[in-house]
Amino acid sequence: MTGDEPSWGAGRRLVVLDTETTGLNARLGDRVIEIGGIEMVNRRLTGSQFHRYVNPQRAIEEGALRVHGITDEFLADKPLFAGVADELLEYVRDAELVIHNAGFDVEFLNEELNRLGRGRITDYVAGVHDTLAQAREIHPGKKNSLDALCERYQVDNRQRTLHGALLDATLLAEVYLAMTRGQESLAIDIEESGVQGRARRTRIAGPALVVLAATEEELAAHAAVLEDIDRETRGGCLWRVAPHAGSDRSAGLY
Repeated sequence: MTGDEPSWGAGRRLVVLDTETTGLNARLGDRVIEIGGIEMVNRRLTGSQFHRYVNPQRAIEEGALRVHGITDEFLADKPLFAGVADELLEYVRDAELVIHNAGFDVEFLNEELNRLGRGRITDYVAGVHDTLAQAREIHPGKKNSLDALCERYQVDNRQRTLHGALLDATLLAEVYLAMTRGQESLAIDIEESGVQGRARRTRIAGPALVVLAATEEELAAHAAVLEDIDRETRGGCLWRVAPHAGSDRSAGLY
């Protein structure tokens, strides 16, 4: 997370963002080819979306093509990143970005903006929240891909036969709401109770503790059992040599 930590989106404007690219390495010249964003305010989808395809001016790697299915031919007549940069920056301005594996998308956007002399994406937004890092904290040792999280939180992703920036942002928005619902409920409960920064104590009424003392017959039977054990172990019965042996307290401890 960069910037101020969000209170799980409460009272804030979020933009759930995703990109598709020509390959995996922004520093070696791979470029952004698709950007998708979904707006949420106060944890509610507003219906506002941002979606643009971008001509990367370079060929798409075969491995990337298998992931998203976007071809060089399809992008040939699309605008360059310079042609959509202003729209993108205006859309995300002052929002908190929610991104799955944020380091990947942020690096690509930073490289694109740097080519235009426009700084970094974090210069324009209130912060960046990485849902992959969050999922790994909540579900350590488990798969935390977007598909895995959709299955875990029962988000319907059957239409995701290929990756797509707008589709993935839409799915991630649902996953994010499901993944943070418990924390948000807790924050609301604390706020409504008027308690800030501390938990409330609740006294739970219950029946009085009833203590039943052993009868003389039960104590005699217990002593006889200890005697038998002591005889069989040739004086090795720990219950008889322990402090207060034979008392109610020692019977409970040993």
